[in-house]
Amino acid sequence: MNKIEIIEKIEENPIIAAIRKEEDVDIAVTSQVTTVFLLHADIFNIKSLVDRVKNGNKSVFIHIDFLEGIGRDYKAIDYISKVIGPDGIISTKSSSIKYAQEKGIFTIQRFFLIDSLSYETTIKTVQSIQPDMIEIMPGVMPGIIKRINCQLSCPVIAGGLIDSKEDIIEILKAGALGASTGKKELWIL
Repeated sequence: MNKIEIIEKIEENPIIAAIRKEEDVDIAVTSQVTTVFLLHADIFNIKSLVDRVKNGNKSVFIHIDFLEGIGRDYKAIDYISKVIGPDGIISTKSSSIKYAQEKGIFTIQRFFLIDSLSYETTIKTVQSIQPDMIEIMPGVMPGIIKRINCQLSCPVIAGGLIDSKEDIIEILKAGALGASTGKKELWIL
């Protein structure tokens, strides 16, 4: 799946299922979401999880920082791309994002904004590394999302602490492409 198709899927339904438990995969696959973030998996179940999501005609992204049993080096990224076959990866690590981009893998870089320094670091990092998309955490900061959208040209997803339909509406109004949430009841909006 190419970048345009990935963005179109999120535009189709901007609510992204953020999955931490294997038993939630089937709920996400049968829900209306079009995109799934696998936030916890291991070497034994990751291929089957990715296949289940893809068989449900949904985009799937692996948060490689949380993937157990597979190293955190470039060979791990090669293996994930060639053998596991997600639509892309998520990471907080600039070196992983940069390497994955060089290999033609769709990248989502996750940033935690806790103060003005982390905000400025985020802007500089995105301008330097140029991930395909970024995820801002916590997601319940519409004013910050709006500011980031004005400063950067890559699509923004908001995640973390999203608790209600109203949170999602405010995030989308602020200019985010989508909102990732682990709250299953929000996957059906």
